[in-house]
Amino acid sequence: MARKPKGRAIDGIFLLDKPAGMSSNKALQQIKHLYGAAKAGHTGALDPLATGLLPICLGEATKFSQYLLDSDKAYLTTARLGEKTDTADADGVVIETRPVPALLDKDQIETLLKTHFSGQIDQVPPIYSALKVQGQPLYKLARKGIEVEVKSRQVTIHSIRLLAIREQELDLEVFCSKGTYIRSIVQDLGELLGCGAHVSRLRRTHVGGYNAAQMLDFDQLHANIQALPESTSECIQNYLDGLLLPPWSAIESLPLCELTEEQSIALRQGKRLANLGLATDAVWRVFAEPNGQFLGLAETDANGCLKGKRLIRTDTSE
Repeated sequence: MARKPKGRAIDGIFLLDKPAGMSSNKALQQIKHLYGAAKAGHTGALDPLATGLLPICLGEATKFSQYLLDSDKAYLTTARLGEKTDTADADGVVIETRPVPALLDKDQIETLLKTHFSGQIDQVPPIYSALKVQGQPLYKLARKGIEVEVKSRQVTIHSIRLLAIREQELDLEVFCSKGTYIRSIVQDLGELLGCGAHVSRLRRTHVGGYNAAQMLDFDQLHANIQALPESTSECIQNYLDGLLLPPWSAIESLPLCELTEEQSIALRQGKRLANLGLATDAVWRVFAEPNGQFLGLAETDANGCLKGKRLIRTDTSE
């Protein structure tokens, strides 16, 4: 007999403004506990130093977390010049110091950004990262003093802007593909400037179609709960549930397909649906008429036949 999961079967996506100093997993566990959710997962870890947008998927929304992992991201970062650290950020140990140029030239820096950090680039991930080599995260190998070859990989920088220059700091805005390490960009820029650099501040502002204006931090969340007209568990639960975005919001860029009730039942039963007039070899967000219930993801084959790809639990199919 299958073990009944502990917690509520609550489905949706919470957009957390992760605080500095907290791991993404700890942030995930706090939101999972707050909602009393049976299942939860985040959509791409932020370093403990980093703050900002961390979408947390609850329940059936976890089935679509990969789409957010694969999505483009945007960051605001501050590069501290003159100091190179072993982790390429302020959480690491300073391993080298060099003088910063007396006059940082805006045009020179923007030329470097355009020449070396725009479009498709080859990037070597930091040795202190969660990227796995032979099944082990690089940071664990680094902590043990084990040297491994870290191969470069191709990432895409859609845009990179210089926002401000101070005596020993640069502020940058980066819009990039999945797998891009902002720490590597800052460290490589520091080498090009001849003084070294590391990330002193990092904030994620966009993940896929989500943006910073939609997120809440823990302080705001608890303050809003305290301000509720009633402090009953039902009132708090209703407030929290009202903050969740629907599971399909993670895949809103995919085309929409609406099915009749009869077709929806057939799809959930594992049948292929023909003669729908859909484009071939595509992935679809599927909704059931007439109530607009979200069913999950389906895909069409070379003949345009629709079959389930990632369907969610529904009241009628449990």
